[in-house]
Amino acid sequence: MRAAVWNGRRDVRVEDVPDPIIKEPNDAIIKVTSTGLCGSDLHLYEVMAPFMTPGDVLGHEPMGIVEEVGSAITNLRPGDRVVVPFNISCGSCWMCTHGLQSQCETTQVHEHGCGAALFGYTKLYGQVPGGQAEYLRIPHADYGPIVVPDGPADDRFLFLSDVLPTAWQAVQFASIPADGSVVVLGLGPIGSMSCRIAQHLGAANVIGIDLVPERLARSRADGIDVIDLGATDVDGLVDEVRRRTGGRGPDAVIDAVGMEAHGSPAAKVAHRMTALMPNSLAAKLMVKAGVDRLAALHTAVELVRRGGTISIVGVYGGMTDPMPMMKLFDKQIQIRMGQANVRRWVDDILPLLDDSDPLGVDGFASHHMPLEDASKAYEIFQKKQDSAIKIVFQP
Repeated sequence: MRAAVWNGRRDVRVEDVPDPIIKEPNDAIIKVTSTGLCGSDLHLYEVMAPFMTPGDVLGHEPMGIVEEVGSAITNLRPGDRVVVPFNISCGSCWMCTHGLQSQCETTQVHEHGCGAALFGYTKLYGQVPGGQAEYLRIPHADYGPIVVPDGPADDRFLFLSDVLPTAWQAVQFASIPADGSVVVLGLGPIGSMSCRIAQHLGAANVIGIDLVPERLARSRADGIDVIDLGATDVDGLVDEVRRRTGGRGPDAVIDAVGMEAHGSPAAKVAHRMTALMPNSLAAKLMVKAGVDRLAALHTAVELVRRGGTISIVGVYGGMTDPMPMMKLFDKQIQIRMGQANVRRWVDDILPLLDDSDPLGVDGFASHHMPLEDASKAYEIFQKKQDSAIKIVFQP
């Protein structure tokens, strides 16, 4: 089959790889019909390279048609249309039964001290072949896949794999009061969907912040109050946000940027240093040092009101990143974060994926591209070219 394969920093190619096969009784194989390119994939494209191996199949946002099932599968049959959550969870361990599927005790990657295995996402999370491919093997298919109806185009349901539950969890973790205010830092796919969900769930004042004109325009068209970060400095941004939130700051801030934030020169140098090291040394640096670009997170600390909440949905990877603990304590800030527990939120989200389309999923993708164009897609997405906000591959 054809698949998007990692071959090195900024080197993704579409190559022939072996077709997946059933390995366990609770496996299933799907023919992929659509699969997303995620901002987290860009971390693998460059920053997380020390944890990648040439030949790794990428992608963690797939959906498709069931082709084959293992002998223990009773919930699926060939021909079913399914969306596949990006985290691989068993559904029966203590973590899964308590709504913490991203910490599944059955698939935790103990070798690296990490949570549940993920599709297409580094040695740290199991090195499981991903979904930017023509076919995908699904472990624990007796629990993971979400059966969806035939009829609507894939985009109606595809974002259940990651974008929707991740953004939904970000808003839930933000604990926005009824008729409260929230600032969303970063208006990429997760940030812009977080704005839509916060608005849908009743937040009275949703402010989105970015510096990419196309992203600002898209959220403005959604009815979101936006601020162009490129037109001000941090002090000016703090003043402007407070002006729009009664002088005290927002009740919550969602950090949808993560480890590659603009405005973090020292950490940017650290990222570049890892590119010059052998992977074994670079990996040790990343797990033992503070290498994240923390400008967005530090901005969140400045923006949020005293007693407010920061919800971190952007991915971070450094072990000893410096944080302003005195300010966090003094402002009595609550922080929640973590990989989305996809299956926890599915029952809340599915009823919204009807013809009324309140979250705008049908038009959410900015680009639909053949899988064969994956190399180009990664490049334009990373460089924010061609108004690329959300790319969906069609194998």
